[in-house]
Amino acid sequence: MKRKLILWLPFAIVAGLFAVFYLGLRNPSDHVIESKLVGQPLPQFVTGPALPGQPGAATTDYRDGKPRLLNVFASWCIPCVQEIPILMQLKDAGAQVDGLAIHDTAAALEKFLAENGNPYTRIGNDLDGKAQVALGSAGVPETFVIDGSGKVVYQHIGVVTEADMPKLMTLLGARP
Repeated sequence: MKRKLILWLPFAIVAGLFAVFYLGLRNPSDHVIESKLVGQPLPQFVTGPALPGQPGAATTDYRDGKPRLLNVFASWCIPCVQEIPILMQLKDAGAQVDGLAIHDTAAALEKFLAENGNPYTRIGNDLDGKAQVALGSAGVPETFVIDGSGKVVYQHIGVVTEADMPKLMTLLGARP
């Protein structure tokens, strides 16, 4: 009898470990990735304009006393299309929305914005991805709220949704 228990013990241990790992992967305790950039000054970057008639973006643009939203996006990004209506609502509510186009061309951006709308006051052209890397952005879409002194106060990874509107509007000081 004792021998049978000893034979089943390794199986029981493996099954227990499997259950613990499975539950940990299935129900992680924290779904939020904390940004090291929040609370810090916006990193230095300068980009040229992505489109004729709209200015590019640079760190100095974010030190004029007005809070702004900086949206990292691309015309080839399918999820970026989903957030354009929300960004348009933020713009209509009085928020200034700036864009940083990653690895994109003017022709592709013009088509993307013509089809989906253009919520952006300025769009920086980050062809080589250096500004994106400076921001610590890992992908698109990604959105930052910058206060009027050039400090990052919030970072949103992924698509901005209707549920995010109240928080963003509050951080931007926009009217409801």
